[in-house]
Amino acid sequence: MVTRCAWCGTDPLYVAYHDHEWGVPVHDDRTLFEFLILDGAQAGLSWLTILRKREGYRRAFDQFDIERVARYDEADLARLLADPGIVRNRLKLASAVTNARAALAIRDEFGSLDAYLWRFVDGRTLQNAWNDIAQIPARSAVSDAMSKDLKKRGFKFVGSTICYAFMQAAGMVNDHVIDCFRYLDLTRRTRRR
Repeated sequence: MVTRCAWCGTDPLYVAYHDHEWGVPVHDDRTLFEFLILDGAQAGLSWLTILRKREGYRRAFDQFDIERVARYDEADLARLLADPGIVRNRLKLASAVTNARAALAIRDEFGSLDAYLWRFVDGRTLQNAWNDIAQIPARSAVSDAMSKDLKKRGFKFVGSTICYAFMQAAGMVNDHVIDCFRYLDLTRRTRRR
């Protein structure tokens, strides 16, 4: 019997996300941008709701091509607001465009979104050792710092809790509980890096 983090339950989509993506270090700018946008879209909703709409988001946001999203105008926003395949919240959708423009400025300054974001953890996954999901925090000093800096650079929907969820998704922190089969695998993988 495989032991997993309890939060993923038995939904096949959630289990696949847990088993193959959550906590795996991501260094691709497009995927990092996708996670930032999706974690912001999740605010007030369940992550499973967002996962179920993920393909809709990819289609609606040109596969999260940062340059394309940064050029979106009011017509694009109207198109997004009419799309039933995504969460149609005007503020969240407008923030994706704002965040794409801010991401381009970061790329100009740091060379990549990856270089900028991973500097908050000195380029290495933070390894936690939780016995129970109840121990996992909703935020940290690192997510506080990331949130503050992103906001200063013009990003929206990047509060500390959203940043911590992003860090978990992008593998900047390993928050699998220690008896989860992914914990040791990811611990070994990030130590070899």
